[in-house]
Parts: sequence; C-alpha cells; structure tokens
Amino acid sequence: MLLWVWIGVAVLAVLVLGVLGYGLLGAVGRLGKEFRALDREVRPVLAEVQATAERAAAVRAKEQPTA
Repeated sequence: MLLWVWIGVAVLAVLVLGVLGYGLLGAVGRLGKEFRALDREVRPVLAEVQATAERAAAVRAKEQPTA
C-alpha cells in the first residue's frame, strides 16, 4: 500500500514540475518577443540621437578657432 502512495507522490511531483517548466518556457518566449519589440521601437530613436550628436559635433568643430 505504501508503494502506491510513493508512486502517486512521484507522479504528482513530475506533473507539477512539468507544469512549472511549461510556464517558465512560455514566459521566456514572451520576454524574448517583448525585447524584440522594444528593439524595433528604440532603433529609430537611437539613429536619430546619433545623427543629432554627429551634427552637434560638426557644429562645435566649425565654431572652434583654428590655431
């Protein structure tokens, strides 16, 4: 009788671990999709900031007196 209890406990433990693993893998997949979406949204802003920084550096270089 005790053997059946231990088998039941083992089966239940495997089921719980399987559900937790499935949920964890789903969460990792959703997190990856969120990071890709964030990257798509931030890329244009980053390009604009870099272009602005380059223009500012060019203006500063023009304004500095040459010795």
